[in-house]
Amino acid sequence: MADLLIELFSEEIPARMQGRAAADLKKRVTDGLVEASLTFAGAAGFSTPRRLTLAIEGLLERSPDQSEERKGPRVDAPEKAIEGFLRGAGVSRDDLEIRDEKKGQVYFATIRKPGRPAAEIVAEVLEDAIRNFPWPKSMRWGAGSLKWVRPLHSILCILSREDGAEVVPMDVDGIASDNTTEGHRFMGSGRFAVNGFDDYEAKLKRDHVILNAEERADAIWTEATSQAFASGLEVVEDKGLLTEVAGLVEWPVVLMGAIDAEFLGLPPEVLQTSMKEHQKFFSVKNPKTGRIERFITVANRETVDHGATILAGNQKVLSARLSDAKFFWENDLRVAKSNIAAWTDRLSNVTFHNQLGSQAKRIDRIVALARDIAPAVGADPALAEQAARVAKADLSSEMVYEFPELQGLMGRYYAEAAGLPAEVANAAQEHYAPLGPSDDVPSAPVSVAVALADKIDTLTGFWAIDEKPTGSKDPYALRRASLGVIRILLSNDIRAGLDAWFDAQLLRHKINLNGDADAAEIEAMEEMLDEIADHGVFGAAFHAMLDRLKGKDDAPATDEGSLLRTVGDAVPDLSTDLLAFFHDRLKVYLRDQGLTHDVIDACLEMPGNDDVTLLVRRATALGAFLETEDGTNLVQGFKRAANILTQAEEKDGVEYSFGADAKFAETDEEKALFAALDAAGAKIAPAMEAEDFAAAMASMADLRAPIDAFFEAVQVNSDNQVVRRNRLNLLSRIRGLCLSVADLTRIEG
Repeated sequence: MADLLIELFSEEIPARMQGRAAADLKKRVTDGLVEASLTFAGAAGFSTPRRLTLAIEGLLERSPDQSEERKGPRVDAPEKAIEGFLRGAGVSRDDLEIRDEKKGQVYFATIRKPGRPAAEIVAEVLEDAIRNFPWPKSMRWGAGSLKWVRPLHSILCILSREDGAEVVPMDVDGIASDNTTEGHRFMGSGRFAVNGFDDYEAKLKRDHVILNAEERADAIWTEATSQAFASGLEVVEDKGLLTEVAGLVEWPVVLMGAIDAEFLGLPPEVLQTSMKEHQKFFSVKNPKTGRIERFITVANRETVDHGATILAGNQKVLSARLSDAKFFWENDLRVAKSNIAAWTDRLSNVTFHNQLGSQAKRIDRIVALARDIAPAVGADPALAEQAARVAKADLSSEMVYEFPELQGLMGRYYAEAAGLPAEVANAAQEHYAPLGPSDDVPSAPVSVAVALADKIDTLTGFWAIDEKPTGSKDPYALRRASLGVIRILLSNDIRAGLDAWFDAQLLRHKINLNGDADAAEIEAMEEMLDEIADHGVFGAAFHAMLDRLKGKDDAPATDEGSLLRTVGDAVPDLSTDLLAFFHDRLKVYLRDQGLTHDVIDACLEMPGNDDVTLLVRRATALGAFLETEDGTNLVQGFKRAANILTQAEEKDGVEYSFGADAKFAETDEEKALFAALDAAGAKIAPAMEAEDFAAAMASMADLRAPIDAFFEAVQVNSDNQVVRRNRLNLLSRIRGLCLSVADLTRIEG
């Protein structure tokens, strides 16, 4: 056994690429070794700004000998066919073996491949990995053809054993492998030789290089928090920044500096964002006030003045950056205090989407929908309208132009500065949430109304122009928007049907898309909006309106291809398709909560499936019911009844759905089932009306024993046709009662 050490030493590798590159080097080399039958005990990859390192333990000294049996042509085959087989197998005729098979005698060849030394295999695998490395971006330099992320300077590749180490000989574009490396760019002592991983890691550390990125990150965080604690402060945690900074230095030196007093009045988020994005500084806050007062920077070297010069230079650059931020902040505050609506007006010149119009038009639609949604979520419609009107005003601000990631947050600051109600200011920040599966969702009613309106407008807009997600492609993050709507509704226990909101917003988009329509058509579509607001797109009155518009009553008929007819026909179909998309996202969400897809499907078939909260309550109750013995057995009894009934109806050409009478019952089990169905029905109907699904499921569970007993004792297809019809109608009662709770035909198993 031997240990393999590889180091690819280059100019600085971008921090964002280092972790992935170390993993790619490990995977490509280890996969190549295994494919060549060269096994090992373990492997680990490392990265610093100037090197990728791979250490492999317990590598075989050589690959094992292999033999492969290959079947050839028949003995009486043409000579050319036999000669071709000999060439392909690399054997002579004397090496062939003749075996008897069903179709005659056949040649067989045994091809033996001797094992190869580990060094030979490693050289081939590593060269292939280097030449075909999957860098996101790479470059060529000099006269060679090799491409690497930055110029590659040296290749260290050695096999170590107890008796010493040997260099694996190889050459890649004139870069020959050896057993040497070098330490820190400034504090190192030049190149040095190593004889194994432990020796390599120890000598690097003596030469001011910490090989392990996690160790560098731990050292940075420990020292940063210690320095902050000593001053009675706290470092603002940022794991992403910590990982990035650990990839910028080989020998981290943590320094803490002060922020000039003139900038301490800036919002802490502005300070933090500016320092992180431009300088890669950590923010240090006062835990008593929450104010950012200092910063942490990480140098890549020790200095005789203990970092004083470095800090002075960083503070000078930081002051220039923060001067810009302060200028933006003060200018924006003046606008917000005087006329925040001017920012919204300016958005009429900002395109949201080339088909969906400007941001200003989008805001108009969100305002209208937020007002519709407000009563359902317990919000004041006037406040919801006001919040929706100013929620995106900060998109016109100078601060958000400089730092787009601060949108929403700055909107809250500016709304507060403008003297707007707290609910409106909070909605400006919270209406974007949630942006990810782990983000908090808004809970304040006004924020909820605007957040739902914002996301539903986005979804319906792209549905209206047929820009739906396809496969893995979702350029407008519509799946994320739908999941956001679902989480907001569930987290706030909101009872509302999505259909009416979808319908209204789809029609608003259609009005926007057909802005050149004549006044009469626009007026009629706005009349549709009023009807949708009251009854939804599937209400009888809405269809009566469509019939009138299509000329099916005494009212004047519209042209066959009119805009009104097109819109009236399209909206219900689009709404149904969008709701199906929501159901798919809900299935994914509920599967993560432990509910199986068949349970969800069983509930999706029930009325009110556009009410997400109702749907989840029903699915949760059904899932819990099916986990019980009564639940699983009842489903089997239901399916048995449904199957017998379906077969009989197909055979007889009639539907058995009415007329089961207890007076025709012949057995005690049959009579008991009639009584059980009467009792369960009396409980299930009011429970379902009260949306007490747990009680409805419990009443269904009471049917398990009498249904089992019925099928044990009773033959449904009796020779007496009156009795047979009565029993089939009794099975129809079982089917109907169970289906009134959930579509149990969807349950698997």
